[in-house]
Amino acid sequence: MKRNSMKQVQLKRGKEDSLLRFHPWVFSGAIQHIDNDVTEGEVVRVITSNGSYIATGHFQQGSIAVRVLSFNDMEINDDFWRLRLNKALQARQAIGLVDDPQTTAFRLVHGEGDMLPGLIIDIYGQTAVMQAHSIGMHLARHQIARQLKEVMGGRIAHIYYKSETTLPFMEPENGFIIGGSNENTALENGLRFYVDWQEGQKTGFFVDQRDNRSLLEHYAHERRVLNMFCYTGGFSFYAMRGGAQLVHSVDSSLKAIELTRRNVELNFPGDPRHEAFCEDAFKFLDAIEPQSSVTPTKPTYDLIILDPPAFAKHRAALHNALKGYIRLNAKAFEKIAPGGILFTFSCSQVVTKDHFRNAVFTAAAQARRTVRILHQLHQPADHPVNIYHPEGEYLKGIVLYVE
Repeated sequence: MKRNSMKQVQLKRGKEDSLLRFHPWVFSGAIQHIDNDVTEGEVVRVITSNGSYIATGHFQQGSIAVRVLSFNDMEINDDFWRLRLNKALQARQAIGLVDDPQTTAFRLVHGEGDMLPGLIIDIYGQTAVMQAHSIGMHLARHQIARQLKEVMGGRIAHIYYKSETTLPFMEPENGFIIGGSNENTALENGLRFYVDWQEGQKTGFFVDQRDNRSLLEHYAHERRVLNMFCYTGGFSFYAMRGGAQLVHSVDSSLKAIELTRRNVELNFPGDPRHEAFCEDAFKFLDAIEPQSSVTPTKPTYDLIILDPPAFAKHRAALHNALKGYIRLNAKAFEKIAPGGILFTFSCSQVVTKDHFRNAVFTAAAQARRTVRILHQLHQPADHPVNIYHPEGEYLKGIVLYVE
């Protein structure tokens, strides 16, 4: 869209400070005036109260009214998309992900972290899965897809668009924008897995836990592993490669359990160490014998993974979310064997690292267990955090040694 044809959003006096610090959101409460007939998803120029240009972005109804694409007064055209996608690719090349034969799954575009707010692109082998979290990105999907194919060259052949769950009010249709493939397996650190980009959560797999799964593999040897909220079983098959005695995978979704079983079988066919259970997490934990009543002849788990879905998707839910994290972790502390290791996570953006750590510490105190921190975990390098947008640091994890 040409600059001189863009409609404008004018800020109230003094409301440009966050944009001067390069924060990529304009909140609705900061707006003084919007040009007539601005439509959702339209590219707009943001100006200060005295008429000076400050940013360009996608307009949308809601508390976040503009998601900033650029702080330079420029056209949002093919050249813009190609430049931003090239920058994202270069960042992944710099961390050694793009041409690694042992890992063909990674995140190429991470929204604000790559200065493309509202856009997610994950790569699974020859297929890119693109997901819009804003109407503007949805409307630009075909233009973005064309530039993505050019930027990636021969690295991808197919682009699948998956935004039914992220833009439900738009009713977008999932499907291939470019190409089409039934090959839905990918590699992560040499382990194979199926990607359900049609019906699975997110883009089909949680690539953000790659480094943390690799760490867990080093702790799994001869341990009895419980993987709660297992989804497609990523932590489970890493634990098996790490030499676990047994691995139990638990999820309330039957589809997730079926996919976990397929992924384990893909890597460890016929291995009797693995068993999967379709059950509510809290009910499953309740059924485990408390540590105080376990005998040497009736062992319990000595490595537990808690990787639940987001307990809080907005700030109003924060209090209840923290209560949920306390309750969940307290149960794990009560049931884990002495000398056990707990991997516990929160992917709720509104739950800060301090919030989460305090919830876990409260749970440990309630269970009256002596606990040491071994590692503090976060999202991997292909999920970068824009330094001007700290809200992008969503994944928090702690690895604990429990006496």
